[in-house]
Amino acid sequence: MGLNMKSKAWSLMVALLVLVECTNCEDPYKFFTWNVTYGDIYPLGVKQQGILINGQFPGPQIDSVTNDNLIVNVYNSLDEPFLFSWNGVEQRRNSWQDGVYGTNCPIPPGQNFTYVLQVKDQIGSFFYFPSLAFHKAAGGYGGIKIASRSVIPVPFSPPADDFTVLVGDWFKQNHTDLKSILDGGNNLPFPDGLLINGRTANSYTFTVDQGKTYRFRISNVGLTTSINFRIQGHKMTLVEVEGTHTLQNTYDSLDIHLGQSYSVLVTADQPSQDYYIIASTRFTSPVLTSTSVLHYSNSAGSVSGPPPGGPTTEVDWSLNQARSIRKNLTASGPRPNPQGSYHYGLINTTRTIRLANSAPVIDGKQRYAVNGVSFIPADTPLKLADYFNIPGVFTLGSIPDNPSGSGGYLQTSVMAADFRGFFEVIFENSEDSVQSWHIDGHHFFVVGMNGGEWSPASRETYNLQDTVSRSTVQVYPSSWTAIYMPLDNVGMWNIRSENWVRQYLGQQFYLRVYSPANSWRDEYPIPSNALRCGQAVAH
Repeated sequence: MGLNMKSKAWSLMVALLVLVECTNCEDPYKFFTWNVTYGDIYPLGVKQQGILINGQFPGPQIDSVTNDNLIVNVYNSLDEPFLFSWNGVEQRRNSWQDGVYGTNCPIPPGQNFTYVLQVKDQIGSFFYFPSLAFHKAAGGYGGIKIASRSVIPVPFSPPADDFTVLVGDWFKQNHTDLKSILDGGNNLPFPDGLLINGRTANSYTFTVDQGKTYRFRISNVGLTTSINFRIQGHKMTLVEVEGTHTLQNTYDSLDIHLGQSYSVLVTADQPSQDYYIIASTRFTSPVLTSTSVLHYSNSAGSVSGPPPGGPTTEVDWSLNQARSIRKNLTASGPRPNPQGSYHYGLINTTRTIRLANSAPVIDGKQRYAVNGVSFIPADTPLKLADYFNIPGVFTLGSIPDNPSGSGGYLQTSVMAADFRGFFEVIFENSEDSVQSWHIDGHHFFVVGMNGGEWSPASRETYNLQDTVSRSTVQVYPSSWTAIYMPLDNVGMWNIRSENWVRQYLGQQFYLRVYSPANSWRDEYPIPSNALRCGQAVAH
């Protein structure tokens, strides 16, 4: 049976199972069949082995609406195990589908696995990516758009079109060579370039009509660097950050850190010609730049001359911009009520966690750590070990709540947390590089950020009124960032550096959000198609 025949049969079987299990469901189902292969790509003019989805780099976009059920049947045609993860998709009650090694067994070569996701109570701009090994350096990523339901008002007029812009740094070396460098205990060289939707040097064009307004969903899908994004001669009105409608401030350019996603409105209100769309690296020397083209449909001329420059190493500029990004309290979110109805600033925190990044050398090799612990994967996904009560895979409390002040050590680190707690988390960065942190399964409130060391007195500067809620946040050099985080999603959740070198070499851990109720109201049961590996094979 060919791939198409098998995929259709499998999709039909999954659909029937879903209908049997949920006869009263009203939320729509959308089906996707993805074949993951290697293929030759030339993003920087050099032949490389890329990871393609249905022959595409970047991969196909997922267009969905709040509460849609997404059935994604993934065929792994690579010669090594593979997983997809869904950056910013909360997986409500369903960490089984998160697609990181702490929750899922990899899809073996030549086999398939069907993700059953629901974009429950979410809107906004996100992306998916390959989470194992160093596959992210080979591509395999794509955009995720979650539109509001038609009955929910959106705080701006419908744009004429909706563009996804995936920006990130890139290396000319294949991902296998980069992985070998890291496995040898060394750091990577400086990236070779920046890509915009998999291309560089004006080779991607966005066509607009004069006088109309367009939405650009911009994600930093890179490995190691923050970027600044701007459009020559045009203002950008920020309207959404990772699922939160924002105050509609206008910017000439935006800093977008690793793993972050922003939506802006751009009006084609300039003379009819072509304009540069520019992405450049931040806080680096040298500065890498890539360009695309904003093409007016009645253009009288192409782009010419050098693209306009942007900010380079100015930290204070970026910090002030980050503080200016606020939640639109009068707008509805995924449900028909104002976002300001949830008063996060009036809730008492139940626990304070301080997380400090570091770069220890352990056993002669470069590693990265959180509170002195450099994460190493276990032989069995942590979620499966937890579900089947497999001893010896991990220990709760194997990462401390506060910086240790010592060197570093290797550990499969898991932090225990109670369902419906309300954490205060302070990310502390004493290094000279920008950090970017992501928390799976949750959105959190960015209540404060500043230079220097955090202290209890820093709470007096917190924004407890209208800060933005998101899933990825930056921490500037020699600075701190504080978040409030409602623990409203039971499961095993990855907390990681979005710098993929640091993540791969240990700057991550897992948060086990636990409910003793053992109820479907708190967490879905293990999927019937869940793969088994490691010590879970016998279960």
